[in-house]
This record gives sequence, C-alpha cells and structure tokens, in this order.
Amino acid sequence: MIGIELSDQCIINPPNFFRAKTNIMKAELFSQVNWLAVLVGALAYFFLGAIWYSALFRNAWIKATGVNMNNPDGRKGFASIMIGSFITIVITSIGLALIITRLHTNGWMTGCKIGLIAGVCFSAATICNSYLYEKRPIALSAINSLYNIVGCVLAGIIIAVWK
Repeated sequence: MIGIELSDQCIINPPNFFRAKTNIMKAELFSQVNWLAVLVGALAYFFLGAIWYSALFRNAWIKATGVNMNNPDGRKGFASIMIGSFITIVITSIGLALIITRLHTNGWMTGCKIGLIAGVCFSAATICNSYLYEKRPIALSAINSLYNIVGCVLAGIIIAVWK
C-alpha cells in the first residue's frame, strides 16, 4: 500500500505541484495586448447586437421577452442600457485578449476556438443558468446565448488576427 506522509516541512514548503503559479497574470501581459484590436473587436460584437436584435431575431426576441414596443416608458433609459452593454462587451473583449495574449497564439482559427470556448462555457452557460431560475422562455435563452457565442467568436477572431 502506498501512502503519502506530510511533514511540517511539506506544509510550510509544499511540493511544486501544489504551488500556485504566480506568473500567470503579470502586469506586462496588459502591455502586450493590442488595445485597438480589443476596441474594434468590442465594436464588432456590439454592432452584431444591432443586427441580431433588429433584423435577425427581432420578432422572436419581442415575443420571448414580452416587451411592448409601443409603450413609450419602455424606451426610458435606453442610452444608459446601450452604454452599459458596450462596457460589458469591452470587458469580455479584454478577457479574450488576455487569454489569447497569454497563450502566445494568433490566427483566425485560434480566435474562433477561444471565442467559442468563452462564448459557450462562460456567456451562454451563465445566461442559461440564470434563465432557469428566472423561468424565462427557452427561446430567449437561445437567442441571447447564441448572440454572445457569435459575439465572442467574432471578437476573438479580430483580436487573434490583429496581433
């Protein structure tokens, strides 16, 4: 029988495989990011939303949300919603850029893969989880999740290609 014995020395000075890597996010990583690519990727993601929610899925989104487009009160605060939306998309694009930069990779396929992973595993999974508890329609979950997946892929490609 193989056993592992931990001494006091091991707890004070753990083996290498237990040590946290401290070089994962150094400040220099931020200096390696192409900030113009992040901005352009975020703008592409944001303007995808204009196409997504006005031309492609407008009626399905309105039906799934139950929004009354004729209600003037529904338009109040629209500018702050758009600004807030753009800020969160910029944050997502920064995250994509940090991952792409940290992995020292480039090319459209890398951007596509990293965007797909981020879109599915973080954005869509979080949206779907929240919508389960909020008992929102599956159609709304699909529309919003797919938008974020495609947006992450689009931003990821732009950021990875433009290094």
